[in-house]
Amino acid sequence: MQITETVSDGLHREFKVFIGRADLDARLTGRMEEMKSRVHLKGFRPGKAPVSFLKKSFGKSMMGEIVDEAVNESSKRALEENGLKPALPPRVELGSDIEQVAQGNSDLEFTLAIDLMPDFEPAEITGIKIEKLVSEVTDKDVDDAIYRLAEQSRTYSARAEGEAAENGDSVLIDFVGRVDGEEFAGGKAEDFNLVLGSGQLVPGFEDQLIGAKPGDARDVNVTFPSDYPEPKLAGKDVVFAVKVKEVKKPDPVAIDDELAKKLGLDSLATLRSRVRDQLRQDFGRASRMHLKRRILDALDTAHSFPLPKAMVEAEFDGIWQAVQSELERERKSGEEGEKSEEELKKEYHGIAERRVRLGLVLARIGEQNGIQVAQEEVSRAASARARQYAMQLRMQDPSSTVTEQQAFQMLANNSQAMAEVRAPIFEDKVIDFIAELAQVEERKVDKDILFMDPDDAMEKLKSA
Repeated sequence: MQITETVSDGLHREFKVFIGRADLDARLTGRMEEMKSRVHLKGFRPGKAPVSFLKKSFGKSMMGEIVDEAVNESSKRALEENGLKPALPPRVELGSDIEQVAQGNSDLEFTLAIDLMPDFEPAEITGIKIEKLVSEVTDKDVDDAIYRLAEQSRTYSARAEGEAAENGDSVLIDFVGRVDGEEFAGGKAEDFNLVLGSGQLVPGFEDQLIGAKPGDARDVNVTFPSDYPEPKLAGKDVVFAVKVKEVKKPDPVAIDDELAKKLGLDSLATLRSRVRDQLRQDFGRASRMHLKRRILDALDTAHSFPLPKAMVEAEFDGIWQAVQSELERERKSGEEGEKSEEELKKEYHGIAERRVRLGLVLARIGEQNGIQVAQEEVSRAASARARQYAMQLRMQDPSSTVTEQQAFQMLANNSQAMAEVRAPIFEDKVIDFIAELAQVEERKVDKDILFMDPDDAMEKLKSA
């Protein structure tokens, strides 16, 4: 076996590997000698079949295994002898006709293309300055949250005879939807409770029921959005034949002990305490989201080093696939993008580079500081993901028989899927580690800013 380095360019290496057919044949002969005692062929006593006959019978399939072993062996040697740490498994580019190699008529030649992990030292964490957005839970926040709970449990009373439906009323209806005079799946319901103005149905549907009375029959004309999930309905004009059976007005909302008891608590004071605690948790999660983003931004700014091209391209391909789906949706809806495809590719390539860079930085910080993810943590996260997956299947297909345990086993048997479960847990642990050592300064902001997207919040604060 001859291994010759042919390319050394930054983090990219290429090696040409040559294995003569005599070497391959010797490996094949050795393999046949090992197996002939276990082979029973008609006309030969056990272990007496000649190697030449075995080669004729099994040589081609076994040569495929030998070639795979040779590729793995050469990859390992190239890495070990040159002290290389690959970013991804080496890529193999065959230079021989593999059919001829398998038949023993040709030498084996191939190229190993290897992208290396960059060698860098993470920035000093204690020197990183981070701003943490925080907001206090006020009495008004608690009052508003309780009012929303009260609205969710609001009761309705029948309107007086002759009174028409108003916005906010609850109506009980039957309806049948038709496209070009034909009914469609999912467009029919009976005894359907609808609160007018809730936005529960297609835009325009609820508005056309304002003023209706019990016993009324109305044709409701709507146009489905162009990006509606069901392609057969997207952008279509639909007529719903609606029969109004009941009209009820909302009863006044009462914020009192009775409300708390409806919600399973003993008093309004207890309800307020529970709501305040929940809001504090919500505010804390939002604050941490901003803190994490600021930490990642600071790490990205503090590090500049060459990136493995293959890692960047793999990350970009994943991003671009999602972007193309969105672009296709926009084209179907007649929307015009503000940027050209070339501009978008450049933008998302930069995002891919950032993700790879930050992934490498976080991995190095975690490695240097002994940050580990326990198997129990991975199992809990995998169980939660399996539960969500099984639930989604049942929602999409009520006849689905996939259980949470089966979904978990599918995850557990997929090493890549389990790595994807582990990755965010590890990332959060490293972020928490950095947050403890970095110079974090709190900045009080309005809750509206706290619950904004991090990019929008930064722009808002810059202009403030």
